[in-house]
Amino acid sequence: MPSTSDTLVHDPEGGLPRLREIMRRLRDPETGCPWDIKQDFGSIAPYTIEEAYEVADAIERAAWGELEGELGDLLLQTVYHTQMGEEAGMFSFDSVANAISDKMVARHPHVFGTESNAKSADQQTRDWEAQKARERGDAGTLDGVALGLPALTRAVKLQKRAARVGFDWPSTDEVLDKIVEEARELTAEDAPEAQFEEFGDLLFVIANLARHLKIDPEEALRAANAKFTRRFEAVEAALAARGTAPAESTLEEMDALWDAAKAAERGDG
Repeated sequence: MPSTSDTLVHDPEGGLPRLREIMRRLRDPETGCPWDIKQDFGSIAPYTIEEAYEVADAIERAAWGELEGELGDLLLQTVYHTQMGEEAGMFSFDSVANAISDKMVARHPHVFGTESNAKSADQQTRDWEAQKARERGDAGTLDGVALGLPALTRAVKLQKRAARVGFDWPSTDEVLDKIVEEARELTAEDAPEAQFEEFGDLLFVIANLARHLKIDPEEALRAANAKFTRRFEAVEAALAARGTAPAESTLEEMDALWDAAKAAERGDG
């Protein structure tokens, strides 16, 4: 007769309890999977980041048929980390769920408390940030900005934190001037180490310009990557129609095809 655990593991309607039991079984030190048993928070963290990006990718591509599976992969990461936390006596799945529930209730007094919900989205964002600041208490202005964030995203978050205490340029004009200054400093350097530092400074100021323009720099760069991919693939297709390939073509030929692809996208042709 199958055990209660086996029944749950093979129950197609078992939902979250089924997934948690599967993870518990995978991590069982005696009967689990050797690969899963040897993992720790550090070794799993890169997979967590990767799965979050795959969820975002499915959404960006409007690949709704894929989103369910990608969300499941991301949920597995939360279950994985909480299982390891339970084994170490650090926290449990329920304590994790309760912690985020408490946070959501505390940060939405206009929904779960007595405050009016007749607020603009901008005002609610300001209230959210004020509540987060109260939760941080006496922590430093920049404390808590996750090191694992994409660099452009982290730059914007650092700048936002600094801006809240008045450390910010008043307009985009000063930011644009700083971009010109950093670009000049970069081109003036010959040493690789200095170029590396100046290039980082330039990217940081460009992220600041994005913040002032209310542009997500990660999203803007993803869009630019997608545009480059589309146009270069159009160049490759045009060359293939001629019986050739990029490596066999001149830069002038590819530039002309690039301009044609660009014009076609804009409806100029």
